[in-house]
Amino acid sequence: MPEASVMEGVACNLCGQDNYVVVYRGKLKAEGSSKAADVYKSSGSRPSDDTIVRCNGCGLVYVNPRLKAERIVDGYSEGSDETFISQVRGREASFLSGLKFIEKFSKPGKILDIGTAGGSFLHVAKKRGWEVYGVEPNKWLCGWAKQHYGIDVQPGTIGSLEYPDGFFDVITLWDVIEHVPNPAEVLQKCHRLLRPGGFIYLNYPDYGSYASRLMGKRWIFLLSVHIYYFTRRTVSLMLAKGGFSALKFRTHFQTLTLGYLVFRMQQYSGVLYKVGSFFVKLLRIGNLPVKYWLGQSGVIAVKK
Repeated sequence: MPEASVMEGVACNLCGQDNYVVVYRGKLKAEGSSKAADVYKSSGSRPSDDTIVRCNGCGLVYVNPRLKAERIVDGYSEGSDETFISQVRGREASFLSGLKFIEKFSKPGKILDIGTAGGSFLHVAKKRGWEVYGVEPNKWLCGWAKQHYGIDVQPGTIGSLEYPDGFFDVITLWDVIEHVPNPAEVLQKCHRLLRPGGFIYLNYPDYGSYASRLMGKRWIFLLSVHIYYFTRRTVSLMLAKGGFSALKFRTHFQTLTLGYLVFRMQQYSGVLYKVGSFFVKLLRIGNLPVKYWLGQSGVIAVKK
């Protein structure tokens, strides 16, 4: 059994109840701080071995018990992540598509990206006339954004920001909300930072998607870095709790290189990984961009 000082049980972050059913019984184990730094990173791809539960009150799916919140944040803050930044060109293409969607609701203004990683989204937004701001817990990624994009990203979390109320026109969280220990608190802080009528955009792996339901426990987004699993219903309820009204959902297509996708395959099938790697090297197509969808969704909401 894990050390009591390392793990914690948590109530539902949406409705507050501590009444749930287990949907996936994982291998519960303690993670030391050094191990947390290996697991909790932007490129984290280890299949989940956590116990996942569904709240009987509201239906939110989440990890319980889990590593303590401070250890999760500490894990994201340390170490380098060359694997993540190897895919910045594909991420830029994905972000451009998402930004064009956001621009249907808001003209360029002040935009804040929470958990901005290497700054690729801010780079795309800046080129389209937005005044960009970002915060990222990983100090190495903040440095990479400055070196490669010339963008200053503040090290830390949304809790460390000191902007005045109503400062931003848009706030984005790309593949972030499922990682944070307290999504409700994050959304409440976003609400304070947004101007009246401002917009928030969330991108997340959709637990209620066809891909998730088809793949079941083999769904590619059941990962150790994910501690919440939202559906359209529960993300809408979470947004409403934070003072937002969901306006429109979209299917999010991600662009990554074929070599990287094959690399990720080794966690699920050694045979497919070896065969895929062989042909990728033989045909020299490792850098071929691949646009794919396996259950990612996005939603834009307005501050009430």
